[in-house]
Amino acid sequence: MKTFPASGEINRVLNDPAAAIAAVEKQYAPAAVGLDRTDGLSVEYAEWRFNLRMSNTEPVVRLNVESRGDHELMTRMTEELLAFLDGK
Repeated sequence: MKTFPASGEINRVLNDPAAAIAAVEKQYAPAAVGLDRTDGLSVEYAEWRFNLRMSNTEPVVRLNVESRGDHELMTRMTEELLAFLDGK
């Protein structure tokens, strides 16, 4: 956990998970150093990354955030992403 602090999987019930993921991609992808859609949306930056994916059985998105040795950054970005999702 010290090397790669992680949020663990956080679930959010949303009215339109696909639209929420598209909005997150539009907001966060432009500044990213890497983007992958293999398992949901994975966005990577130099010091942190996140994965956001939909459930196949319920209107839920699942968020995981990790950083490179910076617990405060991981916590801050987790809170920011959850606030963004809650606003959608």
